[in-house]
Amino acid sequence: METGFFSSLMELNAAGDWKLTIAKEKEDTIVVSALLYSNANGDKAGSIIPPILLKGTPQEIDEGFFAAIAQPVAATSGLLVSMEHYLKQQERAKAESQMEKDKQTKAEQEKKEQQKRYDEAMKKADELEKEGKYREAWVKVPDPADYPGRAEELRKRKSELSAKFSPDLFNK
Repeated sequence: METGFFSSLMELNAAGDWKLTIAKEKEDTIVVSALLYSNANGDKAGSIIPPILLKGTPQEIDEGFFAAIAQPVAATSGLLVSMEHYLKQQERAKAESQMEKDKQTKAEQEKKEQQKRYDEAMKKADELEKEGKYREAWVKVPDPADYPGRAEELRKRKSELSAKFSPDLFNK
């Protein structure tokens, strides 16, 4: 007695696992419950998918089982796959969102650090200028290439300091 039942079940290509229950209702009637589910799916909505219920004589169930479940199984399988895909995409979006926040935070921190270095360098240059150490002050003024938004201001500052250098015996 070879039926090919399980081969036919696998030919449905359903994504998930099966729970099959067969109960005798009356002397000549049985009820078959076929439930496609997925434990891998983290979406709890998958647990409310009802089983497919078929009621009839054993001969009726034999003849019509696969025809009766093919369409609902395809729909359920697609739903389970979609739910899993959705959850994976949602996790990916959360991760990428966190990455974006981290990038933005890092950029803000770098900007603050750059501003802090600029302020410290300018303060040190001012102190050295007050002490009459113009060459040392000129060296402490930040490079205009490092601060493109303030390049003109930095060039002007360096020019003002270089004008105060004491005369060089070799460059007249």
